[in-house]
This record gives sequence, C-alpha cells and structure tokens, in this order.
Amino acid sequence: MKENEQYLTYQNTEDNLKEECGVFGVYDLDGNDVASTIYYGLMALQHRGQESCGIAVSDTDGPNVVKSHKGMGLVNEVFTPENLEKLNGNIGVGHVRYSTAGASTRENAQPLVLNYVKGTLALAHNGNLVNTPELRHELEIGGAIFQTTIDTEVIAYHIARERVNAKTAEEAVINAARKLKGAYSLVVSSPRKLMGVRDPYGFRPLCIGKRDNAYILASESCALDTVGATFVRDVEPGEVVIITKEGGIKSDKSMCIPARQQARCVFEYIYFARMDSHIDGMSVYDSRILAGKYLAMDSPVEADLVVGVPESGNAAAMGYALQSGIPYGVAFVKNSYVGRTFIKPKQSSRESSVQVKLNVLKEAVEGKRIIMIDDSIVRGTTSDRIVTMLRNAGAKEVHMMVSSPPFLWPCYFGTDVPVREQLIAYNRTVEEIRQVIGADSLHYLDISRLPSLAGDQGICTGCFTGKYPIEPPKEDIRGEYDK
Repeated sequence: MKENEQYLTYQNTEDNLKEECGVFGVYDLDGNDVASTIYYGLMALQHRGQESCGIAVSDTDGPNVVKSHKGMGLVNEVFTPENLEKLNGNIGVGHVRYSTAGASTRENAQPLVLNYVKGTLALAHNGNLVNTPELRHELEIGGAIFQTTIDTEVIAYHIARERVNAKTAEEAVINAARKLKGAYSLVVSSPRKLMGVRDPYGFRPLCIGKRDNAYILASESCALDTVGATFVRDVEPGEVVIITKEGGIKSDKSMCIPARQQARCVFEYIYFARMDSHIDGMSVYDSRILAGKYLAMDSPVEADLVVGVPESGNAAAMGYALQSGIPYGVAFVKNSYVGRTFIKPKQSSRESSVQVKLNVLKEAVEGKRIIMIDDSIVRGTTSDRIVTMLRNAGAKEVHMMVSSPPFLWPCYFGTDVPVREQLIAYNRTVEEIRQVIGADSLHYLDISRLPSLAGDQGICTGCFTGKYPIEPPKEDIRGEYDK
C-alpha cells in the first residue's frame, strides 16, 4: 500500500471546494539561511494544500547545488528540526500542495528541482494550465522524459530549454511564460536570482514582502505577517519580478493586459484565502463581511440567530447580522485536532465525516429560527447533513444562505469544481436544491454582487456563467495534469 492510500482528505469526502497550492520564496541578501523562514511561511499557507509539501534551497555564494526535502503530509509532519538544519542556503522556495484527481504521490510534490546545462532551477507553482498536453507533447517530441504527472514539470522544462539560448534566467522565464495558457503564480530560484511570475489574468495571488535584508514572495500576505515581514506590494497580473543582490526588485510587465480583461478567482476572497490576508488591495475579511451584508439586503429572512459554517462562513454571517440586526451567534464547534486528513469512516460505519469535523451547540440553536451561512454548495451532501444536524439539535427553522452564486460549470484554472453532472445546481432550480438539502429556505449571493468582493477589479465568473476568460480545453484534463 502506498503511503498516501490509507488516508483520504477530509474535503475529498465532503462537499467543500479545494484550492490547488501555496508558494513561498525567500532570498536573504545577507547570506542567512532561509529554510526555517520558508517552513513558517508554509505553515501560514497550510490551508491552501494539505497533501504534500517541500522546500528547496541553495547558497548564492557557494557551489551551484540545490538541497531539497519534500514529502506527503502536513508541513509539521514532513519537516523536523534535523532535516531543516541540513537545508543550508540563503535562497529558496517552498510549496504546499493539494491535488484534484491526479496522483497524490511524493513524486508529484513540489518544489521541482532541475539540474541542466546552465545550472540549477527550483520551481513552485500555484494554478492550472489549460494547454498542458500541447506543451508536454512538444517536449516529448524533443526527447524529454517526465518524472511526474504535474504540469509544473512541463513549465520547468520549458524554462530550462529557453535558458539554453537566453542571455539571462529571467529572459528564459519570460519566454517560457509566454507559452503558458491558464492560471499560474510561480516562484523560481536560479543560482543567484529569485523570480516571481503571475499570469496575465491574475487568477491566483502573489505578493512581495521584505524583512531586514531579505525579500519574500508569497501566495498570501498572511504568510508575510507570520515571518515578521513587511508587505511591499502585490505582484501585478502579467508581471515578472526579479530579485537580485545587485538590483533589489526589478520588474518586467511585457505580458500585462488591460485591467478590464483581468480575471481574478473570486473564490480567493469568498473561501480560499485566509481571512487575515489582503489580495490586490482588498481585505479578505472585508470581502466576506460585504458578502454577508449583500445577502441580508437581497434575501431578508425573519430569524432569531445568524450562524456561519466554520471557517469561511463566519465572517459572512457577521456581515448578515450587522446588516439585518439579527444577533450573530456560534452554532458549531469545530474539532481543531482533525486536520484536512483523517482515516475515512467505512460506509457501513455510523460515524459521519461531517460530525467528526463539526458538532452543533444544542443550547445555542434549540427552539430558534436559524440563518446558516456557508461559502458554497457543490454537490449538496454536506449541506444536507449540516441542516439535519441543526434540526436534530432542536432548531425550529433552518434558512440557508450561500455567499456565492450557484455552480453551473466546472473550473479549469485551479479550483476543483467538478463536471457539470456532479453539481447540485445543474438542471435544478433553487427550490429543488432547497428540497434536496432540507432547508426551510435557500438563498444565493446575486452574481451582480461579485465584482465588489474583489474591489471592483476584474474577476473570473466561469464556474457560474460558463463564460471563461480563456477558452477551456476541449477535453477535461484536470485529473491527468493537476497540481
């Protein structure tokens, strides 16, 4: 049995959305080791991926050798003080990974490290490409042999191939990035440079921080706070940033597109990002409060208590309470010692995987009309169970509010919204969905409200409308070439 086969992720057994990955990079210009900083940065990004993680470092003043360690599991499970001490180097990248349907194996863990004719390269990737088969085939025709099933290796190979004829590492990265279609935020370390790349649409976040004389790239600003760094700015959609000892931060914006064409994933604000992060100038906390206020304005319901499904539903519930005047309360106790991974209960078992994670406070809900707010409904199985749990605890009424519109289409850019036939909203009206989950009423966030959640910046609405900013692949390759 493979090491990962006896465990299934909590969210795989449930109805929650999953994001793909988190990336983190550090270049300490004073020569101090960065592995421990990357470790704590990855701890802060653990919510973005719980299947595997890794760190790769090198010494800009020493031999051109990359030291790396990666494995299956959470950051504090994979890394020990002993193996962190062996990772000496003042430049490096780290990664936490969640895969959709592809192989969850150590071979697919990141960062990827390449040794090639011009030196070494360490790469961490967050996102999902839609032209992986074409890019992979181009390399295979040239004799490339792949060690993984992830599109990150395809990106790394194209960078390495471009580097053979390019004058600089950043020129190779930019030339390779021009071939990529889809969502990608990359952190790349070469022997003496740390580079960050964000795709022109800005699907996934990436920001820059600074601590003393060290520069940091991270998926979210909360990771900068964790390591005591100061937020400098977001990497702009389409921008490539190059950090060197001689020049500090340099920028190339040749891939940038007009702001109106940008397409941030709105679920970074609704669900994926940590509540204390800021993305492209917008507070994630404020976004969720705003979503709750909009629900209260558009879908008023008479009730005694507003509650959120932990964690992302809590702020939206607070927003609803603030706008409506209905008291905000806590109805669910979350088991903090159950991570995203645990042994899946057998189907014949009485244990519910929802109840392993959550329990209802009977004293808070008994005899009351409850408004329950969650970030999304995908297949509907979790919503059904949570509504039942509230009723069993004595709730008189259960009104469900969702801080996103109904999912009607799959996502190809790094969110595992499944095929249409698996979506509860596919071929069902809101009233029919309400009947399936057993709520007294059901209300979704109006799609017209979404741009405000991202500060009126460009967003992707493909999973709600079927109108994607990039033409989706003709075949669904997400399970074959995943993150």
